[in-house]
Order: sequence, then C-alpha cells, then structure tokens
Amino acid sequence: MAPTPSAPVPSRGAAAVAGIVAGGVALAATELLAGILPGAPSVVLEIGAFLISLQPPGAKQLVVDLFGTADKLVLNIVIVLGALVLAAVLGILARYHRSWTTAGFTGIAVLGLLASLRDPLVDGLLALIAAVVGVAVAYNVIGWLLRLATPSGDEAEMPDWRRRRFIGTSVGVAALAVAGGGVGRILLNSRADAAPTPGSIPPAVDPVPPLAAGTKLDVDGITPIVVSNRDFYRIDTQLLTPRIDASTWTLSVDGMVDHPFSLNYAELLAMEMHEEYVTIACVSNEVGGDLVGNALWKGVRLRELLDRAGVQSGASQIVGHSFDGWTAGFPTAWLDDPAREALVAVAMNGDPLPAEHGFPARLIVPGLYGYVSATKWLTSIGLTTLEAFNGYWVPLGWAKEAPILTQSRIDVPKRGDSVNAGTVAVAGVAWAPDRGIAAVEVQVDDGPWVRAELSAQISDATWVQWLYRWPATAGTHLLSVRATDGTGEVQTTDVTRPAPDGARGHHTISVQVNG
Repeated sequence: MAPTPSAPVPSRGAAAVAGIVAGGVALAATELLAGILPGAPSVVLEIGAFLISLQPPGAKQLVVDLFGTADKLVLNIVIVLGALVLAAVLGILARYHRSWTTAGFTGIAVLGLLASLRDPLVDGLLALIAAVVGVAVAYNVIGWLLRLATPSGDEAEMPDWRRRRFIGTSVGVAALAVAGGGVGRILLNSRADAAPTPGSIPPAVDPVPPLAAGTKLDVDGITPIVVSNRDFYRIDTQLLTPRIDASTWTLSVDGMVDHPFSLNYAELLAMEMHEEYVTIACVSNEVGGDLVGNALWKGVRLRELLDRAGVQSGASQIVGHSFDGWTAGFPTAWLDDPAREALVAVAMNGDPLPAEHGFPARLIVPGLYGYVSATKWLTSIGLTTLEAFNGYWVPLGWAKEAPILTQSRIDVPKRGDSVNAGTVAVAGVAWAPDRGIAAVEVQVDDGPWVRAELSAQISDATWVQWLYRWPATAGTHLLSVRATDGTGEVQTTDVTRPAPDGARGHHTISVQVNG
C-alpha cells in the first residue's frame, strides 16, 4: 500500500504529465545539441544503435517484414515513446520519492552516455556534456511542473485556475520541446545528407564505353538499367548517415598477410582507378522486391591491394571492417575467377561515393549478397580463415557464404493493375551476377512459358531488362516470370523466405484485363 503523504502532492495524472514533459524536453535538448555541435550524440540514435547491436537471430527479417525500409523510423519512434513512458513513471514516483526520480533520469543519461561512447564518431567530452545537460534539464523541468501541480496546504485538490496554468505551461513547454528536437534532427539530417567534398576522383585507366544500343528498353515504368544514386536502395545498421572525414580516414590491410600496410584517402586515389557496372542485392530482398540495383562503380581493384600485402597461403577469408566495427566476410577463393573484379569503390555513377552509400570507400564484390561483401565506410580489410571469424550477420542466423540467386521481377504492370485487352507490355528486370542472364520467360495463368525479349547485357555482373508483348484477353490473369542464368540454371519454383541465404520463387502478380 502506498504511504499516506504528509504534505500535499500533485495527482498521479499531473505527475505523469510532468514526467513526460520533462523527459521530452531533455531528449529535445540533447537532439538540439547534437544538431548544433558535430560530435555531440543524439541519445535517441545512440540507444537505437545499441539496441540494434543486441538484436537476436531472426529479428532483422521480422522487422523488415513488418515495416520494410521504414524500420529505422519505427525504431526511433519506439525509443522516444519508451523514454516518455519511463519518464511518466518517474514523474509519478516524484510525488513521494524525488531522489528515485533523480536517480532514474541519471540512469537514463548514463545509458545514453555509454551507448554514445560506442560510436567512434562521437566526441567523448561532448557525450558527457549531453548527459549532464539532459539530467539537469529533466530535473529542473519536472521540479518546476510539479510545483505548479501541487495544491497549497489548505486545498483538497488543485483548483481550476492552478490546473489551467499547469496544463497551459505543460503544453507550451512540450511544444517548445517538439520544436527544439525537430530543429536538432533537421540539422543532424542535413549534415548527414550533405555531399562529401573529397575533391575530384581521378579518371579510370580503362573507362567503360558508353552503353551500347539496345542496353535499355523503351518501356514506361520499367526500372532504369542504371539506378541513380538518389534512388539506389540503402540497407545498413546505421540510424543516421555517418559523416567520415576523408582528411583523417585511413584504410589498413592486415591479418594473414606478409606486408600489412595502411594508406590515406589521397594515397588511395593516387592508385590506378578502374570502373565497372555491377548489380548488387540485399539478402533481405523478397521475391519481386526492390532491394537490388545496378550502378557504375569506380575504385581500386581489391586484388591489387591484396597483392601488395602478400596474402599468406592459409588465408581463406577476406573481411571488410566498417568504421564502427561492422564486418562482412567472404572466401578468398571467390576472387580466383579473374572475371570477378572486386573494387574498393570511391565513386558511384560518376560522382564521389555518396555518404549514405559508404564514403569514403566501400567494397563492391560481384556476385555476392551485400551482407557478406559490400562493407560501407570501409576502414580495414583483414585476411583470416573461414573457421576463425564470422561476419556481423552470420551469428544472427544468416548463411556464411551467400552467392546472389538467379532472380527476376515484373515491373509493369503492377500487381492489381487494370489494363485494356490487346497487346500489353509486360516488362521488368532479371539478374544473376556474376553468371549473367541467358533467358527470361513469362507464364500467363497455367499456360506455357514464353520467351521474353532481353536488353543487351552490359556484362555478366549486371542485370538486364526484359519485355514480353502479351496478347491480353478480358478477365483476371496471373502473370509469372522466371530467368535462366548464364550457366543454364533455371530460376527455381521452390519458395523460401530470405533467411538464411536469399528468397526463392517466381514473382507472380494478378492483373485485371478490361474487355
């Protein structure tokens, strides 16, 4: 049973509101500080990153299934709501035990501080300042609001005028918190989205020729053969795009090598540049999904760096390390095929590598899903054995070796579209890097598989566009697509989820044809 108060106290509802407002103002203050001062942490983002690091096996696919690419936004919202609920509890406790409330807010600040110190881009002193500011703001705001909500000694409950003053003050302070937090997040995002300024990227020593005639099909709504940087899919564990300073960045090559070395950004750019079109894909991509894209990448050949280091005979795995410790590993044997030309990429579609796609440098390895190969914000390449090390996603239930599966997708018409009877363009893309696409076939209902027209393929490492001119008749029809890769393997009818090594099955849609 709760103790009987010896002095007037605010109601539980008023105390909860005071706690929520105090917690919100504290979060807003730290967001604003993070937006104004580079190196100061966003407590929301840092706790989010910490929670991501604690995810159990299977969590990634579950979250993607539920929220798709909005998963990071949802996590932000959940963290804010969780913090406000906890603040409400602390507000209620403050009716009797202010020391508990102070300890609670301090504990939240310590958690935020510890989570922030895990981030190599956060300044430790600024993280400490943010923690102190958060506690001070929360303590003072909740004290102020609780005093407004507390009846005087001769009042049985809060009179209307005092209640209105408390509500008005709480609403006003909450509005200021929302505005301040919003400004802080806008400043954070604008800084993260700003284009890198590394200077010019040297030209490639063997520039790719302009795309040949027939590489692109003229079909409205089909995915472009080269996806723009803005539209290119992004999947990673970062809640905010990291801003890596190219002037202080270094890349090391170490582990099971005879001559470990490191080089800075200018030294990397001074090496021979090569470019190639490569289609990359996320293993989380569902059948028919859009977590796949093709781009022109430019950078230094990975094998040139490995040759300089002198890979030892026992090394069987190449591991890319990101700035924050994220890792992805793939077999050294994957590069035995000279047609697989992996790059330490510094440019994308003719521009310096965008920050959201890994600036200053990232790995691009043809034929492998990104989670085992495409390390963004690359800082180290380590040589080890397959047995000695698992990349980030492997302990979480994903396959250690992950070649991209043969896949195809219908872009037009869309699922559920209505079209008119007659000749209808059914079109999309198909990919099987690094094996290439030999054929694409379309099936209408239970009819025979019919060959589609293919665009000219840039290389075996890229996707192709395809087109089938369907003589559509009135009614509801099912359209399915399958691809055959360059080795003669036909896309399987077996249906699997993305975990552990990629989704399988035919992309099938329903279309209504009007007579």
